[in-house]
Amino acid sequence: MPEFISITVGTQINSNIEKVWRCWTEPQHIVNWNFADVSWCCLNASNNLEVGGSFSYRMEAKDGSFGFDFTGIYDEIVHHRKLKYHLSDERKVSIEFSDTDNGIQVQEVFDAETENPIEMQQAGWQLILDNFKKYVEGLQ
Repeated sequence: MPEFISITVGTQINSNIEKVWRCWTEPQHIVNWNFADVSWCCLNASNNLEVGGSFSYRMEAKDGSFGFDFTGIYDEIVHHRKLKYHLSDERKVSIEFSDTDNGIQVQEVFDAETENPIEMQQAGWQLILDNFKKYVEGLQ
């Protein structure tokens, strides 16, 4: 198995865990926040939220110039607390949801891929997480 460098991103969301979990895991919400830039979109999402279940998110540039499927298989699920999965290239991702005095802390730790600079990957994943925060906090 290859050695990967781990990268951590995080955010604080002014909401409750039920809403945060629902927005993170339900496809009808995922398509509204899962992109790093307004020039991109998440065309569709599917999510079989069980250990051994898979998810797939179609990410595309709005101008149609580029797109890819982001897919993984769940290795561990602790309802309202933690998700762990692996990607097709064996990279691992862990997301933890923690209660704080100011809402929910979301922390993602992911294995970097080898094609793009670490800083670029960290910035991209953080932008997606920032979009998630904005989406959740904007819901009534």
